[in-house]
Amino acid sequence: MTPVVVSRGDSPIVLGLPHTGTDVPGDVAEKLNDTGRLLADTDWHIDRLYDGLLPGATTVRATFHRYVIDANRDPEGVSLYPGQNTTGLVPLTDFDGREIWDDPPDDTEVAVRRAAFHTPYHTALQAELDRVRDLHGVAILYDCHSIRSHIPFLFEGRLPDFNIGTNNGATCASSVERRVRDLCAKTDDYTSTLNGRFKGGWTTRHYGRPAENLHAIQMELAQSTYLAAEAPPWTYSPDKAARLRETLTQILTDLAVLAPSLKGAS
Repeated sequence: MTPVVVSRGDSPIVLGLPHTGTDVPGDVAEKLNDTGRLLADTDWHIDRLYDGLLPGATTVRATFHRYVIDANRDPEGVSLYPGQNTTGLVPLTDFDGREIWDDPPDDTEVAVRRAAFHTPYHTALQAELDRVRDLHGVAILYDCHSIRSHIPFLFEGRLPDFNIGTNNGATCASSVERRVRDLCAKTDDYTSTLNGRFKGGWTTRHYGRPAENLHAIQMELAQSTYLAAEAPPWTYSPDKAARLRETLTQILTDLAVLAPSLKGAS
């Protein structure tokens, strides 16, 4: 099982795809319960949604499912949102708070999975960010995510369509945050928020170092914007996706144009 797939480009934009993978090794799958085997918390079809939007963009995609180990969590297991419901490095529940394991992994097993999956993904991602920064003097990591729009265990009410995360402005230059925020806000078709329930996961917070010419921003999309329904079989809606792809194309294109001005910006 190859834990990460990289497609190299020559743009200053790197797309991170940590949660589109559905591969589960056999020895892990046999420890999941019936709820876990549904793999319900996948970022369904996000790789398809972003495919081809920005010529030259580099993509780094995890092939393993987040139930194996979550590539967007602190490798030491530190919570992203202390005091709030969330899932950890190896989730014990799904997003609805239901247990997913018949035989939960112990610390030794978590360490094995971290070495086999989490570390290779981030080694590849760091290498591509370094390569792109060497090419352009700056790199922008755009971390691609999606989630169901209504999950009471994690948040109240209905999630906005575009959920932009920059850890309250710490992970990128203000011009990056502002450009994405404004492009999302100007469309009448979608709702948006900045640093709401989702402020950026470990990936965004770890790599977003504007003073080092590394900028990171997370986009958490409500799955209602591109799926036929937010339920099995998680069918991709070409019509919905086509409309959404127009806005996403504008975001990525504008960020690529903005990138040269970011050298030394913080």
